[in-house]
Amino acid sequence: MFDSNTFYSNGKLLISGEYVVLDGAVSLAVPTKYGQSLSITPIAESKIIWTSYDHENHIWFEGTFSLENFSTEEDNDISKRIIQILKAAKTLNPQFLSASEGFEIKTRLDFPRNWGLGTSSTLINNIAHWANIDAYQLLEQTFGGSGYDIACAENDTPIRYQLLKKKPAVKQVDFNPPFKKNLYFVHLNKKQNSREGIKHYKEAKSTSQFSMETINNITSKMIRATKLEEFQELMQFHEDYISEITKQTPVKDVYFQDFDGAIKSLGAWGGDFVLVASEKDPTPYFKAKKFETIISYEDMVL
Repeated sequence: MFDSNTFYSNGKLLISGEYVVLDGAVSLAVPTKYGQSLSITPIAESKIIWTSYDHENHIWFEGTFSLENFSTEEDNDISKRIIQILKAAKTLNPQFLSASEGFEIKTRLDFPRNWGLGTSSTLINNIAHWANIDAYQLLEQTFGGSGYDIACAENDTPIRYQLLKKKPAVKQVDFNPPFKKNLYFVHLNKKQNSREGIKHYKEAKSTSQFSMETINNITSKMIRATKLEEFQELMQFHEDYISEITKQTPVKDVYFQDFDGAIKSLGAWGGDFVLVASEKDPTPYFKAKKFETIISYEDMVL
């Protein structure tokens, strides 16, 4: 009888420092109660049989890969990404997948794929643990990015994240504000491509004045905030500042100008979740505007 191994990684949300985290700004990030598991069962055949399940236990990807060079008959973006990750993992650890027997792989998401909580980063982290390699290095050789999502995958508390000399510096923080019952996450009904967002930021940044100290101060104050009004002001200040740098319009100005409260983008602007801070439950307001996914801070964050 073959034994199976299971790895699990947390999803992520970037509360502060989107875009500028790439350049070494201090950011606040939180792991989510939603994540992804990866189960590995050895099989006698010399191949990898891969099945990915979504949050409703429906199969959203199936593929079979050769152990020799990870080739497959499936010619799509997902299979190409899996091949890229497996090849990079083997480069980082040549002993990985070097035996003759193969594996049955099953991945399971706790959240809808369009939520943007880290379908890719949780997979990268799980495969890194399986291959016994550094997840940040695997990320660098595949998807790229700041790495805060890997830090969230591996931590069960909010974190202060910074790239120092291009190396991740992660510190667990006690971000447990007394006003957390006034914080909500609202999904904008569309998935945002992080790689496209990063590309836009790099193009816009060259013509803007960016002060690392300003963002670092906002993040530090957010972590220490004790009053809802103070946190709302910091959210607004952060939105205005990133808007200046990236030449993008804040999401509240685009969709929710009449909302009584603060709204802040999380990660690449234009999709996925936004953070909402308001005195009263904002669910009726957003549902009236056809935004149906509204999750309280306590239901979302680990």
